[in-house]
Amino acid sequence: MRNKGEKNDLESRLPVSVTRDSTVSLLKVLTTLIVFVVGVVIGLTSSSHIDRYFTFQAEQIIANNALADTVSRANNNNNGSCSVCEKEDCLSMESFVRLKILIHGMSDDELFWRASLEPYKKEFPFKRVPKVAFMFLTRGQLPLIPLWERFFERQDVNKYSIYVHALPGYVLSISNTSVFYKRQIPSQHVEWGSVTLVDAERRLLANALLDFSNERFVLLSESCIPVYNFPTVYKYLIGSIHSFVESYDDPSRYGRGRYNRRMKPDIKLSDWRKGSQWFEMNRTLAVKVVSDTKYYDIFRRLCTPACYPDEHYIPTFIRLFYGPLNANRTVTYVDWSLGGPHPATFSAVNITEGFLKSIRNNGTACSYNSEKTHICHLFARKFEPSALEPLLNLSSNVLEF
Repeated sequence: MRNKGEKNDLESRLPVSVTRDSTVSLLKVLTTLIVFVVGVVIGLTSSSHIDRYFTFQAEQIIANNALADTVSRANNNNNGSCSVCEKEDCLSMESFVRLKILIHGMSDDELFWRASLEPYKKEFPFKRVPKVAFMFLTRGQLPLIPLWERFFERQDVNKYSIYVHALPGYVLSISNTSVFYKRQIPSQHVEWGSVTLVDAERRLLANALLDFSNERFVLLSESCIPVYNFPTVYKYLIGSIHSFVESYDDPSRYGRGRYNRRMKPDIKLSDWRKGSQWFEMNRTLAVKVVSDTKYYDIFRRLCTPACYPDEHYIPTFIRLFYGPLNANRTVTYVDWSLGGPHPATFSAVNITEGFLKSIRNNGTACSYNSEKTHICHLFARKFEPSALEPLLNLSSNVLEF
């Protein structure tokens, strides 16, 4: 048996041993916990990097494939005919200066804005042959097309362009070999005698202005005919230093009587002019007409029946700002000798050699480039469909085409 002293000594050492063991156990638990947490953190971090790595690799593969596809298409286009550019208008110089397809989705405001763009640089970065734009404003069919096709036959296609504004939904019924094929522009409804007629005129001008080679612009109707051959018409218009817009002061109720005093002070009675709707103008004036907003808006609001904007807007606008650029006469013959609101019409019975010669040269003179000439009218109207056959019979001998 242990004596009392040994027992006391054992009891005095026992708490110290237990305490030391508890401390060691606690350290082990903490160490294990720390190792576990560190392991979790390292695992999560590694997982994130792995995911990012594979995501990055996937993105790289997709990007590389897209780049390869783009390069492949570009190479194909360079080797071929650039079909994508033709469909989407890739801003090539050719598509910018000369539209091959007249159909577009521009509104009038967008169209007029684009048509008003004029380069300050005078030199052209392409071979520019000045063209005459023949702009036909019609309700529907062009019954005199065979005569016009003869007029354009075997002429240099780089010297003229054709534009047709018909009523919406109407499609010209012509052969795909005709010079009029696919020459219709996007149109809107027109009411004769209203400002919508001016809208159609400006729409024709604007579409023609998209071709930077168009230098002269002549407005024609379905009842108009040429009275000289193409070379004569082309030389006459391209060589003129003036535009041909009729603009005169008519003191009668059909002229000044249509003036609205609310147009003052922008348009005074002394500035009010009247003239034939069938104008011819150069590119400078055409740009000014489609760019105008202020005076067009005045006519839209204040020139209403019995005021007819198509007879007053352009003549007055040019009188206000561009008079020196204008010859102040029309090159389209019209017979008003019968009186009334409409000019005379000519049918088959009226078409004779003498009649056509009288239009070409009736003995009067006019001013051309500040000199006198007997060639005053290049076109004439109003000719009925029945006049086509006799006109074709006389065209080679009298009209010289």
